[in-house]
Amino acid sequence: MKKTSHITPSVDFDLRQLEIFQKVVELGSFSKAGEAVHLAQASVSERIATLESAVGEKLLDRLGRQVVPTKLGELLYQHALSLLETKRRVCLEVEDFLGVRKGTIDLGCSTIPGEYILPNVIGRFGEQYPDVTVSLTIGDSREIETRVLEGRFELGVIGSRSSNRTLVAHELWTDELVLAVPVTHPWAGRRIVSLEDLSKEPYIARESGSGTLQMLEQYLQKAGFQGIESFRVVARFGTSTAVKEGIKAGLGISILSSLALETEIKAGILTPLRVKGLRMTRRFYLVRDRRRTSSPPCKAFVDFLLSSSSLRDVAKTSG
Repeated sequence: MKKTSHITPSVDFDLRQLEIFQKVVELGSFSKAGEAVHLAQASVSERIATLESAVGEKLLDRLGRQVVPTKLGELLYQHALSLLETKRRVCLEVEDFLGVRKGTIDLGCSTIPGEYILPNVIGRFGEQYPDVTVSLTIGDSREIETRVLEGRFELGVIGSRSSNRTLVAHELWTDELVLAVPVTHPWAGRRIVSLEDLSKEPYIARESGSGTLQMLEQYLQKAGFQGIESFRVVARFGTSTAVKEGIKAGLGISILSSLALETEIKAGILTPLRVKGLRMTRRFYLVRDRRRTSSPPCKAFVDFLLSSSSLRDVAKTSG
């Protein structure tokens, strides 16, 4: 009687399969992964099934609406990250050697630079590099920093200096925080108000994670106040625009970037005041992950930002 020989099938897969598999693991969804890699959900399912067939084991478990990796899936995912990063670096080095200046830059920005500075800067950059697209996403500084570290954004512009040593930071612009009140407010005729008076007024705060809020907290603590909790906070909003609308509606007053107030000040709707003893200036920083190789378009954008001295004057103080 002949013995049956068990031949272990060879395992093989391609980088495109790994890219799709990576997205499914990270997003926990076939449909979301499909959107990320520009494929229909059925195509994603088919590619994953082919990958599992090639490996000979299940890589993903479907737990209701959530998709999670199996133990083998976790192992393959870690290697997929390494292989795909190697592929990305090779492509970037080849493009850099060839002098390629086209592609997309994924840029994350905190609210103030994202809404009031960078649209103009990106427009000027586009005049020099018409084949480069800048994809701008606005979020709070903490969120932008996290996404840069995760590799979702190639670059970030945030409103406070990061303490993470993995990030390389370049100083860009200077801004001043001022107290904004309606022109009908009793304080509108003043230039300066005290912290004691300010702490008694209804106050509209920015959300946790906001660079504006972080800087304000630091200044208040240096002045001996217990941060924003020393104020009569009546609301917390996620954007400077929402805060301004709250001020206009009479909900309260707030400390905001002078850049965010330029339109309302010129229109005679809001008035900027300073807080006695507090000269609240801050800087915006360009950050990138030092572990990752920058794409040629990214390098061009960084050089554009840092070499243009006129850009450093964009964030001039209002009031």
